[in-house]
Amino acid sequence: MGNASPLLSLRGVTKQRLAAGVRFELHVDALDLVAGERIALVGESGSGKSTLLDLVALASRPDDAARFRLQVDDAVANVVTLWRDGASDALAALRARHIGYVPQTGGLFAFLSVFDNIDLPRRLLGLPRDGSVVERLAERLGVADQLRKKPASLSVGQRQRVAIARALAHGPSLVLADEPTASVDPATADIVTNLLLEQAKERGAALLLASHDWARVERLGLARIAPEIARERSDDGVVVRSTFARQS
Repeated sequence: MGNASPLLSLRGVTKQRLAAGVRFELHVDALDLVAGERIALVGESGSGKSTLLDLVALASRPDDAARFRLQVDDAVANVVTLWRDGASDALAALRARHIGYVPQTGGLFAFLSVFDNIDLPRRLLGLPRDGSVVERLAERLGVADQLRKKPASLSVGQRQRVAIARALAHGPSLVLADEPTASVDPATADIVTNLLLEQAKERGAALLLASHDWARVERLGLARIAPEIARERSDDGVVVRSTFARQS
């Protein structure tokens, strides 16, 4: 990672949740991500990958954090301070402008055309309505002939390609992908993942990808972070503790 300042830097970040007598504790001892890096979070279902992505996406508030910084536009946003001060508008602005998200199932709006789904983050930011941006992305991702259709008429693989295009359309600094190939067959999964990696790289975006597929991640040559998981019993039930650590 060299000496570059991290785009994202977390230290001592924790998040807990309780369900069915099990207390899950996510601990991020250290996580640094430099601009343009591509990293895979790899672990079993329930190991905290999605929880960590939600924290990084500024969609979930940490229970505690010694450091949570996002460096964008030559300025450092102290996310700990923003959460503490209840600065929801500032957090929403950071999320909308600098983060792109590819969910497991695409998350497209059924009432919008493919074109409008891809263009949505640009419209929400008030960016110029430039059809060429949408069309170029759609062309690169192999869905240019689907732009006037609604998502319901697309295959699962096509919907995931559209979701990737939407996540990249506004030029984010950081792209998050939560098991983006979980609903497609292996051949389509390889195609979709490669397209995601290629397009993120082409646009200079860092990528944090959650996956349970060790083999695919290894084949793609991505740096991997796997959590250490500890299970124990306490007076109030079972505790599952998942700890992620990686720093420059």
